[in-house]
Amino acid sequence: MRIYIGFDDTDDVGADRGTGKLARWFEKKLPQGARLWGVVRQQLPKIEGIPCTSNNSAACLIIDAHNDISINTFIDAAADHIHEFFIQGSDPGLCVATESNKGLDDLIHFSYECCYQIMRQKDAMKAASGCHLSGHGGTNDGIIGASAAIGLTLSGWSGRFIEFSGLREMPRQVTTRQLFNKGIIPLPIDRNAIPPAPDDYIDTRNWIRPRLWGFRPVLPVQKVSDKHWLSISSKKKTQPS
Repeated sequence: MRIYIGFDDTDDVGADRGTGKLARWFEKKLPQGARLWGVVRQQLPKIEGIPCTSNNSAACLIIDAHNDISINTFIDAAADHIHEFFIQGSDPGLCVATESNKGLDDLIHFSYECCYQIMRQKDAMKAASGCHLSGHGGTNDGIIGASAAIGLTLSGWSGRFIEFSGLREMPRQVTTRQLFNKGIIPLPIDRNAIPPAPDDYIDTRNWIRPRLWGFRPVLPVQKVSDKHWLSISSKKKTQPS
């Protein structure tokens, strides 16, 4: 089965770690028979009236697990993980769903509403009624972003991977073949959109962060010369993730 775990609002101003880092660390807590497929960072809007540390992002883990593992095993482990690593002053939220939960379309619809207007805890609880949703401190407002993170990820067309197949250990210069072997698809965004050849080189700028497009990790690239391409994304100085 495929399991989705959403974390939000686990950090505070000046923290040495963000929600993205907390989410990535959870891989070490997975039970035997479970494997991390990827961690997706979801951007939510910076709107007046929505408290956030800096960028208002949430994170969703995508996990493949044996069907005989109880979903409560993941819920309990994720809750313990929050209490171990969250920063005092934050408002942590946790959402856990499986691909077989009822009402996932409602959760997806809610997540898109979160992208352009202020939503409330009661809206999150209604949208995630078929899933696990819990607050773990402060105002518990993190349940809004945690549920939105799962909904946007379930849509298959939102967010960027902050963990997938060891992407953080890959060198700056990679070939198309190396990316494909990792399960990452380089996608040209230039006018002619001719895909890079297997042995073409891609400059990742030391920051491989594929997008979640069509339920797949896709790295947008631009051709700069014969057999050489450039990832369009580069790292900006933000809170730790």
